[in-house]
Amino acid sequence: MPFKLSATTHVFTKTPTGGLQQVVAKSPGDTDQIRLIRMHLEDIATRFHQGDFSGPTQTHGEQMPGLAQLKAAKPGEIKILYTDIANGGQIEYFAKRPELITAIHEWFDAQLSDHGADAMAGHDHMAHP
Repeated sequence: MPFKLSATTHVFTKTPTGGLQQVVAKSPGDTDQIRLIRMHLEDIATRFHQGDFSGPTQTHGEQMPGLAQLKAAKPGEIKILYTDIANGGQIEYFAKRPELITAIHEWFDAQLSDHGADAMAGHDHMAHP
């Protein structure tokens, strides 16, 4: 990651169709971190859209839960949408196949664990379909 993990908060929100990954600068005035967050997430979203899920392995390892299923998805089975948000960026993941939705959720759980105090679970959209 090109930005400082300790200067950001990662929010992983599971949804009934996939999930929402947000990264925001802890300091709203930290324009350098915001720029780096957006650059990184936009690059990740572009790679994921092309079926290249190799980026997370550099940080989290090859055995990251859910990653093998995401890598095996056929083109177009996972819709990935990047957008800028206040103080950072976000990637939305949408899938129809239950096993891909489960893979996204497992992948989010692994990232929550790996990022520790700099990550948090978002609002539980699973409880309110």
